[in-house]
Order: sequence, then structure tokens, then C-alpha cells
Amino acid sequence: MAKLPLYAAGFMAPFAILLIAAAAEDTALLKQAQGIFQPLPKDMATAEFPITRERVELGRSLFFDPRLTIDASMSCSSCHQPAFYGTDALPKPTGVKQRPHPRHVPTNLNAGTSFVIHWRGDRTNLEDQVFQALTSPITSGQPDEKAVFDRLARIPGYPPLFKAAFPDDPQPITLRNIATAIGAYERTLVTPSPFDAYLAGNQEALPPTAKAGLEKFINTGCVACHNGVGIGGGMYQKFGVVEDYWKATGSDPIDKGRFDVTKDPDDLYVFRVASLRNVAMTPPYFHDGSVATLPDAVKVMARVQLGVRLNDADTGDIVAFLQSLTGELPANFATAPVLPSGFVVPAK
Repeated sequence: MAKLPLYAAGFMAPFAILLIAAAAEDTALLKQAQGIFQPLPKDMATAEFPITRERVELGRSLFFDPRLTIDASMSCSSCHQPAFYGTDALPKPTGVKQRPHPRHVPTNLNAGTSFVIHWRGDRTNLEDQVFQALTSPITSGQPDEKAVFDRLARIPGYPPLFKAAFPDDPQPITLRNIATAIGAYERTLVTPSPFDAYLAGNQEALPPTAKAGLEKFINTGCVACHNGVGIGGGMYQKFGVVEDYWKATGSDPIDKGRFDVTKDPDDLYVFRVASLRNVAMTPPYFHDGSVATLPDAVKVMARVQLGVRLNDADTGDIVAFLQSLTGELPANFATAPVLPSGFVVPAK
């Protein structure tokens, strides 16, 4: 074998040392990330809320069916649209009969990883969220529970689907079973991303800018709240630890957050920490949709939560990391199903 010239060997030695050092840094960053975050599971079933094929099939139809609402004008998918990664791309949505929602729609993708549902935690889980939405004057408009399941019972295709999904229930069409079925469907809406492949050990899954952003995301302190499998969604936190959030966001009106649920002064301006999965695909941001772009949202969070003013370069790196949290839409969410046929005259 021919030997390298001395000048080449002298050049290669420090270069090799740099490569070894860089590889060691990459390995250390991966191990640090694996201690802070966890990859997504294959689904979000629990012992209390198991998933069956029949319940998922029923729940998917119900999720996309506008006939559950009083005027048959909206479905769950009206606010949680596949095209917008489970949101509606509005600061605040409009419900039935043009009734306004008070807060921005969070994505329903991977939502089962969060410890509570909704910004104020007034929905305990996916099933509770659906149950309450079905008789909400904003999202449903139906006067009571009976009006909801009476409507479905008059659509010929639904009774057999309910019987298959709840075979041991003598009266399978109930509000609780509707919520359970839609919840089962939503628990399948998992979006593994390049970051999940990285956490599994594939260091090539993230480009250098995303790795730089991950390091800055950790070192800036973002991981104090945004950690775990959801990269958030696991705790409550005051929005505006260092300064009032509305000064940075221009929010109007000022939302008191969880305080309006608990009346506890310690809950003033407290919200559930948002999951950052698919965050690059779900603008605008925060509970009121007050910030339009992801770079601006990153700067606001660093400023009001951590007292850090990020420059554009550091912000860009963090955004590159956040973009690595975008996964593919689940096939059973990307397109709407063919719904059970049947015409029901909507209430006025």
C-alpha cells in the first residue's frame, strides 16, 4: 500500500481528531435528548380506553360527519382539518350558527399524549372532550344528549356500526359510546417524525441545523416545559413567567387561563403547555392565535418565559429543530371516509 506524503499525513491527523470530536459531540447530544424526550408510541390506547377496529371505524365516520350538529353544518373535522394538520388555521374558530370559540384550536394529532385536553385543562381526556363537545352550544348546538343519539339512530347505516363496536351494550347508541368511538379513532392519529428516528438512534435523521437547534432548545431552557413524548403537553405553566404575555403577543382580550376554571389565584394566566409536535404546520400560535409565525412564537416564548432574547440565527436553528417534529399524516386522517347514507332534516 502506498504511503501518504508526510504533509498529507500531517494534515489528516488533526482533521481526523476533529471528526472524532464532532462524532463524540453528536453522540452526547443524542444521549442528552434521549433522557429528555421519548419517541411516539404506535398508538395512544390505554387500559381504560382500548382500541378496537370496529370502534375506530365507527369513530372515524362520526368524526367526519356533520349530521351530529344541530344544523348539520359542522363536524369534528371542521375545526380539526387534515389540510391544516388537525387545526383550522384560524386564530379562533367559529362554531355552529356562527358562534365564536374563545380560544385557538389545538391539533388533535398526537393529542392523546397530553395529560389533559384543552388550554385550560377543562377536558380530562379525548373522550371527555368529545362528550362535552357533543352538547356544547358552540360546537354542537344540540339541546341535550337525546337529540344527538336520536339523530344518529335515524341514519340507517349507523345502528349496525354501533352494534359491532359495542356488542355487549343493549342500547349501543349513547352519547358516551359516541365519545368512546371518536376517542378510539383519535388515539390512532400518531405522526412519527424524523425526530423519532433520531431518538431511536439514527443520527442522520436530523440535518446539522436541526441538531444545532436541538442543542439550543435544550440549553436555552425550553425543555423545562417542552419535554417527554409530546415535546410538551405534560404540565400546566403560567404564560408570562418573566413578563406579561400580552405585551409580547398583543393579545386582546387578556385571557385569565385556568383561573376561570378553578378560581384559584395561583392559576391566573396558567395554561396547559402545548405539545410541539407538528408545530411548524399549525400556525397561528398560542391559546388565542395571536402570533402568526413560528420564528416569532419562538422569540416570544424565550422572552416571556425565560427572559432570553434570541437573535435571528439562534431562532432559525431552533425552528429547524421544530420542523423535524413534523410527521406524515395518518392515512385514516388524510382523507375523509364515505359516510353512512341517510338524510336527516336538521333543526333550525
